[in-house]
Amino acid sequence: MKQPEDVQLSREDGEALIDRLERDALSAEDRRLLVQVLTFYFWLLFALREAKLSLKRLKALVFGEKPKKSTPPSSGGTVGGGSPGERAPTPGAAPAASATAAAPSPEKKPPPPGHGRYGADVYEAAPTVECRHDTLAVGQRCPACGRGALYRVLPGVEMRLDGHALLSAVRYELEKLRCSTCGEVFTAAVPAAAGPPKYTARARAVLALGRYYLGLPWQRLEGFQALVGVPVADATQWDQAEIVGDCVHAVFQQLEKLAAQGKVIVQDDTPQRILTLMEENDHARARAQAQGKAKPEERTGMQTTALLVQVGPHRICLYYTGRRHAGENLAALLSKREPARDKPVVMSDALASNNAAEDTLIRCHCLAHGRRKFSELAEVFPTESAVVVNALSAVFEHEEYAQTEQMTAQERL
Repeated sequence: MKQPEDVQLSREDGEALIDRLERDALSAEDRRLLVQVLTFYFWLLFALREAKLSLKRLKALVFGEKPKKSTPPSSGGTVGGGSPGERAPTPGAAPAASATAAAPSPEKKPPPPGHGRYGADVYEAAPTVECRHDTLAVGQRCPACGRGALYRVLPGVEMRLDGHALLSAVRYELEKLRCSTCGEVFTAAVPAAAGPPKYTARARAVLALGRYYLGLPWQRLEGFQALVGVPVADATQWDQAEIVGDCVHAVFQQLEKLAAQGKVIVQDDTPQRILTLMEENDHARARAQAQGKAKPEERTGMQTTALLVQVGPHRICLYYTGRRHAGENLAALLSKREPARDKPVVMSDALASNNAAEDTLIRCHCLAHGRRKFSELAEVFPTESAVVVNALSAVFEHEEYAQTEQMTAQERL
């Protein structure tokens, strides 16, 4: 609602206007002034509601929001007034309040045995060590009864977990021999299993995973490695991780080609901080200030675009960090799509920055975002918002059932 013009009215003028209103002696100017006052009144109510909703959003951002479970509508639906899910009371039926009060409160169930523990089968990378019996073997007499013969059954399993540094080191001391006559030095060779590079491919991969999967800063990882006696400088970590990036870039390009042929694409942006771009932003603001401008004309935003693409039974996740928005990154990906393929289904929120060449795709907007906006209006417009929230709850229930049953796209439709 657009803000109306301010109404300038002194106390004396207001009292005189009230007096003319009571005597039914309003002039044309009085009627125009009353219209302005009423318009300003309704705008003020609207502004107060918006402020209340903004404070509610801020509270949810800072302290989190407790999820609310809406009451599902009854199977027979509703007729006439009343909130969704209500049923008309039948004659002679007990009041709902007393029935609710008599219902016992549900008791908390104790956690099942083994809660939070993993079975031995999940440790796929653990090496297996066969432990033989010290004194017994297959075919021997049973030491308990002395009559039966022992035979092998399924082995028992015991797990032992140990701790290691992310990077471990092996020290090779190479024997050196010097000739007493000519002084020539002969050095023993490193075992072939050690390989020629100082940092193995596994060590480089662990560094890349520690930084970009676990989120460990280089200096923190340097301190941890020093703590366990295998120090690695942060600059060295960067150099080794860069080698991994150069090696897997071809894999990323192949994933792009595969993802461009996907059927369903989910896109979104999230803010990101990039040191080189932050430095560029400082220079751009300085130039704009020198030119007398309030802000620079070039882009200063930084974000990471996530594109989740369903390709057959597999899901490909692509991340692009820079100044380009999700729509621009999506358009670049779809430029690699084969022309003969059908339009992909693209899901996102309704931000304009997500738009790409919309005639080349089928755009779907996120229902969860839309439902959230109506949930925020529940305190101000409870009846109206409940219509949308309850309607969408049926959609979410169907989707949950389709996922639980692992339906195909056609079965889900």
